[in-house]
Amino acid sequence: MDKATVYYFVGIKGSGMSSLALILHDKGFQVEGSDIEQYTFTQKGLAAAGIKMLPFSADNIHEGLTVIAGNSFTDEHPEIKKARAMGLPVYRYHEFLGKLMEGYTSIGVAGTHGKTSTTGLLSHVLSHIAPTSYLIGDGTGKGTPDARFFVFEADEYRRHFVAYHPDYAIMTNVDFDHPDYYKDLADVQSAFEQFGSQVKKGIFAWGDDESLRKLDVKTPIYYYGTSDRDDFQAVNIKRTTKGSSFEVKYHDESLGEFEIPLFGEHNVLNSTAVIAVSYFEKVNLDEIRRELLNFSGVKRRFSEHQVGGGMMLIDDYAHHPSEIKATLDAARQKYPDKEILAVFQPHTYSRTKALMDGFATSLSKADHVFLTNIFSSAREESGDVSSKDLAAKLPNGGEIITMDDMHALEAYHDAVVVFMGAGDIQKYEKRYEEEMK
Repeated sequence: MDKATVYYFVGIKGSGMSSLALILHDKGFQVEGSDIEQYTFTQKGLAAAGIKMLPFSADNIHEGLTVIAGNSFTDEHPEIKKARAMGLPVYRYHEFLGKLMEGYTSIGVAGTHGKTSTTGLLSHVLSHIAPTSYLIGDGTGKGTPDARFFVFEADEYRRHFVAYHPDYAIMTNVDFDHPDYYKDLADVQSAFEQFGSQVKKGIFAWGDDESLRKLDVKTPIYYYGTSDRDDFQAVNIKRTTKGSSFEVKYHDESLGEFEIPLFGEHNVLNSTAVIAVSYFEKVNLDEIRRELLNFSGVKRRFSEHQVGGGMMLIDDYAHHPSEIKATLDAARQKYPDKEILAVFQPHTYSRTKALMDGFATSLSKADHVFLTNIFSSAREESGDVSSKDLAAKLPNGGEIITMDDMHALEAYHDAVVVFMGAGDIQKYEKRYEEEMK
């Protein structure tokens, strides 16, 4: 690390990039970067920290910079291309993060889904008990002086997480996703196995996931879940409209009762994983108990507020069938007597096509379903599938809505509307709120 250089982030508004920029800023380094001019929810923290955000331009690149390149951008990006031509130090995001975590007790959270929620929960708990730096994939990052722990989200896309060698890893699940890169579930499982082989002290894996049960690594694996075959088992689970409570057992030892103000079975599992890794680091369980009760969630994960017509609006990043299922399960737990409306923006053509049947099954958990057009990505601007293909498979609706026509949604009152997606679904939420006013 160099106090004299300016760390320049190409794609600074990216969910992981913005978190990393905040960590370096907290540590006293000079930070700036570039991105699209359109507002994104991740830039709020950057603006609050006074970090300069520039529009993309090769003119931004000059002597004295150390460039950290977002993984969404190829070496042909004008800024990256110029930086390399000038001989400036250039690191990919995952390469730089791999170096940054050295010297801490590092805990990486991996999983096809559940990473951000679990990383956020673990970061919250540990940072209120011991000095902790953390990087969460919702744009939140903190660099704490003399930190004991470094908690970070380990992304499996394009095997980026194999750049990391953490002390511990939590693995929430392994599902087939990112069909633009991975061939099939076995390919995804092999990536997790490669990452797992680099974990130094212990892996905490969800016991109901058969791919995780097949992990062949030398690192000790401790399974968590609700089954008798799990090392850390959540039992006596009670789910109410206020949250969930449960007891955790480690083999034959009871670690006591825990409560969380969170909804859905997945949050019981995430909490059990956090308890497990904390137990191994000999963190006081009463302090864990206290901090679990104080956790309010992460950005764009079951974020809720009331709008006109007595409607409760929930915003969630869910863009995979398993995530949609978990989000709707949480909504049912908290609002058992209300109609649940799902508004889903499919994310990328390849994912929509590959997981079509899974999306139809998960969305059927809602009472009524509305779809936007597919959100494309910089890597994939078109495809041979549409939201109408998904709508045809839905037994409970599937009407296509647009920014100019949300009348179908406006007919509902005193219900819960869940907006889900990883693209720009929030612009639909904003328009809906304006219409309801």
